Amino acid sequence: MLRASRPRGPRGPRRRWVRVLSDMLVGSWLELTWADLSSKSQLAIEFVHQVAGGAADKWMFWVHAGTRARVEEGFRTIADAVKLPGRNQPKADILQLVYSWLSNERNGSWVMILDSADDSDVFYGASANTRDGRPLATYLPQSRNGSIIITTRDRDLAFRLTGNYRNMVNVGPMTGEDALMLLEKRLGSLSDVDVAADLVRVLEFIPLAISQAAAYIQARAPRSSLEKYLVEFQESELKRARLLGHDAGDLRRDGGASNSILTTWDISFNHIRSKRPSAADLLSLMSFFNRQGIPEFLLKPSKQTKNAIRASDSEDTEDSGPDSSDGDTESRFEDDVAMLRDYCLITANEEGGVLEMHGLVQLSTRKWLETCGLQETFKHQYIERMAESFPAGDLSHWATCQRLFAHVEAATDYRPVDGNSQEIWATLLYNGAWYARLRGRHDVAERMLRKARRTREKLFGTEDEATLASISLLGLVFLGKGLYSEAEELFVQVMETSKTKLGADHPDTLSSMDHLASTHRNQGRWEEAEKLFVQVMENRKTKLGADHPDTLSSMANLAATYQNQGRWKEAEVLEEQVMETRKRVLGEEHPDTLTSMTNLAFRRARAALGGLKA
Repeated sequence: MLRASRPRGPRGPRRRWVRVLSDMLVGSWLELTWADLSSKSQLAIEFVHQVAGGAADKWMFWVHAGTRARVEEGFRTIADAVKLPGRNQPKADILQLVYSWLSNERNGSWVMILDSADDSDVFYGASANTRDGRPLATYLPQSRNGSIIITTRDRDLAFRLTGNYRNMVNVGPMTGEDALMLLEKRLGSLSDVDVAADLVRVLEFIPLAISQAAAYIQARAPRSSLEKYLVEFQESELKRARLLGHDAGDLRRDGGASNSILTTWDISFNHIRSKRPSAADLLSLMSFFNRQGIPEFLLKPSKQTKNAIRASDSEDTEDSGPDSSDGDTESRFEDDVAMLRDYCLITANEEGGVLEMHGLVQLSTRKWLETCGLQETFKHQYIERMAESFPAGDLSHWATCQRLFAHVEAATDYRPVDGNSQEIWATLLYNGAWYARLRGRHDVAERMLRKARRTREKLFGTEDEATLASISLLGLVFLGKGLYSEAEELFVQVMETSKTKLGADHPDTLSSMDHLASTHRNQGRWEEAEKLFVQVMENRKTKLGADHPDTLSSMANLAATYQNQGRWKEAEVLEEQVMETRKRVLGEEHPDTLTSMTNLAFRRARAALGGLKA
């Protein structure tokens, strides 16, 4: 979210682009395409501050569009900013709520920036389909009172989103003159213009590479200079070739991602590690997160690290107070952030508390860690911190899940080598899949659960409770996708194993029977479903009590089965019993109670229309 601010006159080479945007943006969509690694986002920011920021009554929305999860998070931020009613309900359709608000002209004028929309699958791929089957792109409104600026490196996606080439602005790489201006701005007066020209040329006029090279030279001055940096850069041709030769497809995935950028970063990484190892550690840890919206609290030293720092400090200094060590740790963290920002490796939002880094910086960092033999060390730290922070199956922490899920999703591709880390990783994926399933993200949940299941089977065997939990949740995902045969196979496996290991009346066994009964009901196998539901209900009454939430859920499921068979009177009697018990045990405002009231009202309405069977 960007607040309105006083417009300032554009300076430097972006002046002409800001003027072009201002002339074109009139209640429509505008796409900035084929920009280099940093200028498209910077141009959008410049436009907002210089032109749109002058309107105090205009809403300014900034949405990171690198992944589906980040777009949803951006829409959630909009919903909170405009205080949309119903946004905090667990099953609220945030996308639809925000779409409706933006489409309503009575809500005033607005500008939305969709930044880094470089993946067409986010908007049009199979994984982009929402709970009602609509692609994510359909939630971007066409409105006379609003405009959307989209920054992307994908020209085809730009056309699909705008539908008109006239609404697309191609922002090319810097010219040599602009690149020299940037270098002079970062370093001050240039001692040798010819050497400076050679340097920006070998850096391929990419702003991020130029800024970072200048930061490196300044940090090592007077022992470094334009000439020394250029010589050092050109001497690393073999190293540059080796980096590009390893996993070249990934390293070259962005058009502006040249080998020279990777080499520049490698030089800086080694320098940072030699000068401030803790800053290099912070960068290393950040490289595994989703690149956008990384909460600082996930990056600050853990209790174990703080204890190690205290132990180290106590050998040299006396205790200066109970809060001294924590204060020193916080100061160290801020110094680390400052150093990485000086090198243009990370950015921080204006409000604080959230850091970001470019995806190519992350890739280069991970490759550097691999070269140094440290990749697994920081991968473990990342997985451990996410596992500690992401809630496990608790709706009361829904907001936390929403905030962190993009970083959990990123963990799917980071399977560790160490067995202990694998156990933590599998648990993290399981918890993430639980949340993804409830959000209707079944494909994402399935991918997470398949990996969690395989890992747990390898570590603990096929009959371990953790393994069975992964299989059971995977069955629920299949059930949600309408893959009833696949779900049935998994539920039968879990049920039979649980009966053998835990007993026929164990809660986990009864849960698997309940899931299997639900599958039969969805398949239209009413008698089999009824038989299982009755068995589960009676066992839960005996083991857990008649008022236990699980018992009441079994009764509600049985009522739904009666309804499917047209046995309306029996369904109504059972549902009324569930509703009254939930009112007494959970309260009238509890979601489960409200669900029972809705179900009962529906059945009574059907009865009034003559839907009863004798």
